[in-house]
Amino acid sequence: MTEELVYYTNPMSRGRIGRWMLEEIGMPYQTVVLGYDGAMKTADYLAINPMGKVPALRHGDAVVTEGAAICAYLADAFPAAGLGPRPGERAAYYRWLFFGAGPMEAAVTNKALGIEIPPERQRMVGYGSFETMVDTLDAALRASLYLAGDRFTAVDIYTGLQLGWGLQFGSIPPRPAFTAYWARISDRESFRRANALDDAAAAGGAG
Repeated sequence: MTEELVYYTNPMSRGRIGRWMLEEIGMPYQTVVLGYDGAMKTADYLAINPMGKVPALRHGDAVVTEGAAICAYLADAFPAAGLGPRPGERAAYYRWLFFGAGPMEAAVTNKALGIEIPPERQRMVGYGSFETMVDTLDAALRASLYLAGDRFTAVDIYTGLQLGWGLQFGSIPPRPAFTAYWARISDRESFRRANALDDAAAAGGAG
């Protein structure tokens, strides 16, 4: 596919996830940085993402929103990058991709907001308890080098970067399996390039 890639983001947002994915696939793309000053609520941008949130990706006439969907879409659209699942990896790949987008994000967000789920209501939330979410992810990373198996894939960008943020900001405990995994996946040139681009955008430079 040769259609133009346009990425709508803000460097102080979950848009950093898609930026890393774009740098990993190595295809040229245009960046549109939107501020929190109302730029995300303009009619032009709401036509792209009615939620008024970033990130969003336009690929020709196709529009994709939500970080997990952007990662999965790019892995499928550019298979030469090798970031999608091989047949034997699909179960783990999709499991942990949606774990990151569902239980993990909800548990970390609720904890940051000071929302405690009483034991008698834990069946009402997808993650049950924060401790259950952490234990589940810990067990997965003690059993495997990467979330889909023995190699790096798009799920390590999406769910792995959320884990990295959790370790950085103290919202996820620094268990040995977490710190070893984060050191492994963050030691990639694509991650360093993505960070440099977003740091420059945050400082007012070109994105």
